[in-house]
Amino acid sequence: MAKGKQTPRQKMINLMYLVFIAMMALNIDVEIIRSYYDSTRALNDTRHLTEQKNEDIFEKTLEAKAQQVPDTYATPWEQYKVLKSKIDVLVKSADEIKLTLKKQSDFYDKDPKTGKDMDVSENFSALNNNEATTEYFFKEGDENSPSAKALELKKQLDDVRSYIVATFGGNPQLLKLVERANKSIIAEYPAGKSPNGKTWFQNKFYHQPLIAAISNLEIIQNDARNVQSDALALMLQEKVDASIKFTSYEAIVSAPTDVQVGKKAEAVVMLGNYSNSSKISISGVSRQENGKGYLPLNTGGIGEKKIGGVITLTDATGKAQQFPFTHTYNVIAGPQEVKLEKGLLLSADKMNVMYRGLENPVSGSILGADNAKLSLSAPGAQVRNTGAGKWIVKPQSGNTVKLTLSGTEPNGKTVSQVFEYRIKNVPPPQGQMRGQNALAMPASSIKNQTVQAAIPDFDFPVTFTVTEFMVRVPGKAAMLVKGNSLADAEGLLKNVRSGDIVSIIEIKATAQGLEGPVKRITPIVINVP
Repeated sequence: MAKGKQTPRQKMINLMYLVFIAMMALNIDVEIIRSYYDSTRALNDTRHLTEQKNEDIFEKTLEAKAQQVPDTYATPWEQYKVLKSKIDVLVKSADEIKLTLKKQSDFYDKDPKTGKDMDVSENFSALNNNEATTEYFFKEGDENSPSAKALELKKQLDDVRSYIVATFGGNPQLLKLVERANKSIIAEYPAGKSPNGKTWFQNKFYHQPLIAAISNLEIIQNDARNVQSDALALMLQEKVDASIKFTSYEAIVSAPTDVQVGKKAEAVVMLGNYSNSSKISISGVSRQENGKGYLPLNTGGIGEKKIGGVITLTDATGKAQQFPFTHTYNVIAGPQEVKLEKGLLLSADKMNVMYRGLENPVSGSILGADNAKLSLSAPGAQVRNTGAGKWIVKPQSGNTVKLTLSGTEPNGKTVSQVFEYRIKNVPPPQGQMRGQNALAMPASSIKNQTVQAAIPDFDFPVTFTVTEFMVRVPGKAAMLVKGNSLADAEGLLKNVRSGDIVSIIEIKATAQGLEGPVKRITPIVINVP
């Protein structure tokens, strides 16, 4: 300011200058608070995505495995349920603390009068207030005396961490989970690890504004949910072998039910979903290739024939599980011998069911008659003729479709017969990378990959083109990527470290060969070794 005697005009200019500087400082503070608030909301969104992934994907998978292979997965499932209950308590407690601090600081998410969302600038005083945080976490504001409520939060953090260490510390395959819990689920620094000589509670909450306290509590919740997600993934990963690839076990025999005498015929036997693992063996067949058993059928005489055997699967524990199979087929006379025999034949070209919304090829015939004169009708389905005795059937609603095949036998008699087929929905597509939906890959390689979608082991010509997806890495907000390449996520992926799990979620795609919108595509899980 100018020295000496000042004119009234100069005094007014100096006063306006001071007011201007103060307004600029206040505006900077508001923008800092706004940035802090936006980051906290992003953390909250990420946590909810993690919770949804845990419940919708990993939890259901582990629970299903516990039911199907209890010797292998029952114990991990029970351990996980205990861990989840403890983390639920911690997350709920942190939510209650945030609500209490907001109320004591007069923070409002919505305007009490209009019901509209409040802007950060309208909550500036509340978000910048540090009295409620200090009073809540410290006795009478003494930074050296944590309050009973603060110690209760510490007890909940210790409870989660102690359970993880005690339950999984002796399992070498789960040591990364224990290490992460020891680093992130804490309320006090290890000896000599404080960044400034102060306690964990002092750094996180003493004289900290409301927005900082909310953010630190949200980080606690995020770390807890990520540890929960890690536990699920590792519990599944430690059991990976042939069994983990199946949602249910069923012996499948693919063979004709009617064959001609003297003609070569072969049955294909497999365990669905079939695998080429060396831990699967099949008896009752002549040879086994790529997880499939092949057996030449006996066509030496007319009549009913049977085949059978046992599929044996050795699981991760070394226990052999057996799945018996049987199949009955009929050996019938050739076409020269049955020109005047009665009867209709109808078969689905792909399988014994029809898929809703897809073009299902169907063939029909009358033995010894002209198939070009056959007709096919199906109420509630679209039918299109594609040649002599061939049609495309596209079922719509309902659980079954009745196909009526009509024609004229060689002796001139008109015949008609109804055939009933089950209708199934098209299976949901699976997110894939290198043909897998769960894989291990160095962090440096992830950016070079592309995201695909496919329906595994599906015989129909349905293809998908991925149009967008989200990438989630621990501790960061999920990133939306357009197209199918991970190259655009290179910046986000630089934060990935060994032991992290990268998730490709919310995959969206267009479909070729399929009517209607594409169902929800399952995520891809990448374990970084």
